[in-house]
Amino acid sequence: MILNKKFFVDNTKTLIYALAIAIIIRSLLIQPFYIPSSSMEPNLLVGDRLFVTKYSYGYSKHSFPFSPPIFKNRILFQKPSRGDVVVFKTPADNRTDYIKRLIGLPGDQIQFIDANLYINNSEVFKSRISKKDKIFCGNNIIDVFTFEELLPNKKKHVTVYLKDFSYDNSDLFIVPEDHYFFLGDNRDCSKDSRFLTSVGYVHKNNLVGKAQFIFFSSDISEGSIFSFWNWKKIVRFDRFFKKIN
Repeated sequence: MILNKKFFVDNTKTLIYALAIAIIIRSLLIQPFYIPSSSMEPNLLVGDRLFVTKYSYGYSKHSFPFSPPIFKNRILFQKPSRGDVVVFKTPADNRTDYIKRLIGLPGDQIQFIDANLYINNSEVFKSRISKKDKIFCGNNIIDVFTFEELLPNKKKHVTVYLKDFSYDNSDLFIVPEDHYFFLGDNRDCSKDSRFLTSVGYVHKNNLVGKAQFIFFSSDISEGSIFSFWNWKKIVRFDRFFKKIN
């Protein structure tokens, strides 16, 4: 009876220690995330699993599971860079995780004019690299033009637009102090900061971390990853350990 009690106590302690270590790593260092939507195609695909570094921008209550009110503001804050791919809590509910590309910094003026992106009255240069790509928008496959965009800080990334450039013009967005403006790389299939009632400007306290690299990816349209006999179709081995630009 004594042995059984000691066995139970020792194993409970081990479980508690392991759980505490996992929470510390997840909260302070690195956290895995799963991509459920096509808003960041072609750079992030549905079924990608990636690691996000929690320390990149310092810490807020959203760094921890269930967002406990530990901090009122962000501590050890480090400013994100334009072009970073960032996970953040949506301002609408402070609970849902979104992943988008950081386009606008505090004080920036953002606007689309004739399907071209402008930052502080300067057009963001984009060069077309393909005019016959097909990507997902939800469950639909759409025809897009693929561009390489060059942001003001010289960071390059790939974006796609519908061939008819359906998102031609927008209001002028002026990013408030301590807030950021995000866009999806799949420009005509992304709910992002352009939609002020659902996402809008994101406060620095809502930043969760910086997306760094993909560690696993599977095409869920081809079946479950548990169907190991079909892994050749399901698992995207070429995306393993791919750095996120």
